Amino acid sequence: MTLRIASYNLHKCVGTDRKHDPARVVNVINALHADVIALQEVDKRMGERPAALPQKLIEEETDFIRHDMPRTTAASLGWHGQVVLVRRGSRVLGVEPVTLPGLEPRGAIAVNIAPDSGAPFLLIAAHLGLRRSDRRAQWSRIAEIMAGVKPHPALAIGDFNEWRARHGFEALTGFHIHAPGATYPSRAPIGQLDRIVTSPGLRVVRKGVLDTPLARVASDHLPIWADIGGIVTRAHPSS
Repeated sequence: MTLRIASYNLHKCVGTDRKHDPARVVNVINALHADVIALQEVDKRMGERPAALPQKLIEEETDFIRHDMPRTTAASLGWHGQVVLVRRGSRVLGVEPVTLPGLEPRGAIAVNIAPDSGAPFLLIAAHLGLRRSDRRAQWSRIAEIMAGVKPHPALAIGDFNEWRARHGFEALTGFHIHAPGATYPSRAPIGQLDRIVTSPGLRVVRKGVLDTPLARVASDHLPIWADIGGIVTRAHPSS
């Protein structure tokens, strides 16, 4: 009896075949059977950073809601290219954009979620920097936010851009780091760049990587998922 949290770097909906195809990205999202999903690179990178994943496609082809999330620009879907989608039936109690330290502009989204059955929890969706020194500073900021919501549970999920198992995570003393599997590059994955961090009291009951023929071509990352215990009581289909 768990809540399924997922994360997916969309690569601006440009697949490994170099085609921009938001529809197949949505098919991958739906195949995750998630309750909450953190998406990275949902916007194009230059100019006004317009949405690469159309809001209308989310509304018409998924059971997710994009609640009142921050935007980098008026044309963007997300904050620093990120958005959190929550399945209909759960409530979003609050959303805070987080500016992360580092040489390049990076941000996270802190979302307070109340599932349809269970206690509220904090989810931080993050896409961290390319330099380890920046990531260490970014983790210090995220760990501070997660620790600040005690006794409520908290977790962080996203593309953490870390190739090593432990280096770069020094600020996460007392938290648990979970790597569901290799996700990058999607055609022949070797790097476990996409991970989950949980606070004490949360259990990762199952975790995995959605590795399908479609997922291997839809983006340069494969998506991850985890069934989290300690929040709600809900059964999920096997993956």
